[in-house]
Amino acid sequence: MSKPQNPVQMALIGAAHGIKGELRVKTFTGEPMALADYGPLYARDGRAFQIVDIRPANTVVVVRFKGIGDRNAAEALAGTELFVDRSMLPDDAEEDEFYHADLVGLEVRDDTGAVLGKVVAVHNFGGGDILDVTLGSRKGVLIPFTQAAVPQVSIADGFVRVDPVAAGLVEDEDGDAPRDEDFDPKGRPRGPRDAGGNR
Repeated sequence: MSKPQNPVQMALIGAAHGIKGELRVKTFTGEPMALADYGPLYARDGRAFQIVDIRPANTVVVVRFKGIGDRNAAEALAGTELFVDRSMLPDDAEEDEFYHADLVGLEVRDDTGAVLGKVVAVHNFGGGDILDVTLGSRKGVLIPFTQAAVPQVSIADGFVRVDPVAAGLVEDEDGDAPRDEDFDPKGRPRGPRDAGGNR
């Protein structure tokens, strides 16, 4: 197989491990050791990586790739993202589980079915998945990918339905949505004076 046509990121290569070409790899698979089950992994530039050996190590796996035999070669790969084609992934996910790649490109609709925009990316900065959407001319609008904010996902029909209030796109009837002009930096809660920081 050549470079994936519909790439799904499976892992991120980290630091070299030892002197024999092994690497620490962060996986995005449900079971980290399953990374070896998908066949060759591909970098964005099309380079293929075949796993020769894999073992668990705390929050990552330690991997030895075919053709990578020393620390210098391993260090050159740090930061490389690894992908497989979407067709290599099973379709037996539960009803409320989705691959990020399946969400990208879907229309964003409101409760009436009106098209508001399109999903351009899915991010996770540690607090849960976030949909990055384009709404009309507004780019980079972030919507929490929660049941309340995105009550319906239809991959087959090509859309996600959002609740504009729960998604933070409009104020609710009580006017509870925060406004920029209401922000008072001096009103932020602060810790005790002896906790350090600027005062």
